[in-house]
Amino acid sequence: MTGRFEGTTVVARPIEEVFAFLANGENDVKFSPRVQEIRKTTDGPIGVGTRFASTVKDAGMTTKREFELTEFVVPTRIRWAERSKNAVTATVGGYDLAPDGDGTRVTIFNELEGHGFGKLVVGFALRSARKSADEFAASIKRAVEAS
Repeated sequence: MTGRFEGTTVVARPIEEVFAFLANGENDVKFSPRVQEIRKTTDGPIGVGTRFASTVKDAGMTTKREFELTEFVVPTRIRWAERSKNAVTATVGGYDLAPDGDGTRVTIFNELEGHGFGKLVVGFALRSARKSADEFAASIKRAVEAS
């Protein structure tokens, strides 16, 4: 089973600032309570092919995750794919940004897929993610505006 969740918010910052903040995956710890630590593992500027490795805590379980940026269109679109092998993975995820008045509309999404035991729990993960998607988007807003 696979499924998608998404959340949208409007950040009171120019699109270029919001894009720069979100493109730097190391900022994820500032808005995602799941992410315990994250670091860029590739050399060079952030763009297609950049990888980030993280330690994440979900449902009481700590896992290692690795994501690769697969699309990078400044300042409107970022896509990633999880390269690590976990019970539930984000096969594709991303941010879509658009000007909205004096701010920036941000939509975040992830498509989750279960593997092995994860096929049994991916439905629960999706329901939980969908339920908290708006609050997650609001936490991105707070983090960007505080930066």
